[in-house]
Amino acid sequence: MMVAESVASLVSRARAACAAVGSYTQEQANDLVAAVAWAGYKREHAERLARVAMEETRLGRYEDKIEKIRRKTFGTLRDLLDPGAVSVGVISEQHGTGLTLIAKPVGVVAALCPSTNPADTLVNKAMMIVKGRNAAVFAPSPKGAKTCALAVELIHAEMDKLGAPRDLVQILPQPVTREQTAELMRESDLVAATGSQSNVRAAYRSGTPAIGVGAGNVPVIVDATADLADAAGKIKRSKVFDYATSCSSENALLIDAAVYNEALEALRREGGYLLSAEQKLRLQEVMFAGDRLSPSIVAQSPASVAAAAGLSDPRAFSAEFFMVEEEGVGPDFPFSGEKLSVVLTVYRYRSFGEALRTMRAILDYSGAGHSCGIHTKDERRVEELARAMNVVRVIVNQAHCFANGGSFDNGLGFTLSMGCGSWAKNSISENLSYRHFLNTTHVVRPIPPREPSEDDLFGAYWARYGG
Repeated sequence: MMVAESVASLVSRARAACAAVGSYTQEQANDLVAAVAWAGYKREHAERLARVAMEETRLGRYEDKIEKIRRKTFGTLRDLLDPGAVSVGVISEQHGTGLTLIAKPVGVVAALCPSTNPADTLVNKAMMIVKGRNAAVFAPSPKGAKTCALAVELIHAEMDKLGAPRDLVQILPQPVTREQTAELMRESDLVAATGSQSNVRAAYRSGTPAIGVGAGNVPVIVDATADLADAAGKIKRSKVFDYATSCSSENALLIDAAVYNEALEALRREGGYLLSAEQKLRLQEVMFAGDRLSPSIVAQSPASVAAAAGLSDPRAFSAEFFMVEEEGVGPDFPFSGEKLSVVLTVYRYRSFGEALRTMRAILDYSGAGHSCGIHTKDERRVEELARAMNVVRVIVNQAHCFANGGSFDNGLGFTLSMGCGSWAKNSISENLSYRHFLNTTHVVRPIPPREPSEDDLFGAYWARYGG
């Protein structure tokens, strides 16, 4: 079957599934969400998905993958089953303005998934998509296609329990090709792209409305007021989780010179290994061979990174993560960019203004709009940082990779897809949620006129500048 015919068949079946659930109540829609969630959250399922992901992608750490899919699924389910998360029927009645808002499905969603987090991204997106009585057709990275196919298989088994159509959640047949993915994006009603920036750009060029997310390269400030032991523990926990497959893990630390040595010592106590200038050069040659990040380093264990870099110090092989000192930013300083590995770049700053300038340069080079963080006890520094950085999320005194995509101890919604605003040429500047998969009908009723006088609107301007 030709690519166009194959994709058209999938989309046609997805549209039929949408029609079949078009009259579902909110309770029934929530049951769809719970079914998808259980397919990923059930421990034996999570273990199976993690095992297949490890075998297929060779990225990350098995135990962490189990925790990630269960935690993200559980947190997202909490968000989606909240009584205020209405996706069916009237979602808002504004008596003062005479407006009634009614939620409608967007239709068939082409959902792209990365190889770094294949199963958890698929389950997470599917939950949000079916919440609005939509259908999803997934286009996985070829490197994670088997894992995604297994996730869809597990979801279908749960759909069967409800008597819901399996075609609400489908996947492109293997082997997945760019031609298939491009055709799917053209034929769908909405594209939700998570993964490489080339895929995100392709989604925006598809001619179909698209939601894309930006690349991470998280810089985090550690100022002189920070609890250094607490900060080091959180940074380590975030950096080593699933060997940094998350684009939200810390990539650079900017440390106040007044506490620089103490901060490095705190990080050493957490298992950090500071590379010498010679060791740094060896790692750089391997890690950025051909002027691009090498897959041989991405999401690999510290021992594997040490071996690849030819490090001879036995302590390097027992390290939890590596630190490299840096001063510059940009193409001539590759450690200033995204690393997706257990390698952390460390900068020393002598004034907070210098820290902000360096952070801005890092984000301009890589990671625009995504996020940054700070460990501090000074709320003024938090506000100054937030005002200065063009990012969607500023994470304060938290382990970044756990906090950035939603956490039980902060107010962000759980997700694996984080919009980065116009700074990263994204269409959203918030965490992806079910609301992005809803159309809204506005019922408009007459109200008493609210027409102001000219003086009401122009009076202040006339007073300042004349009429």
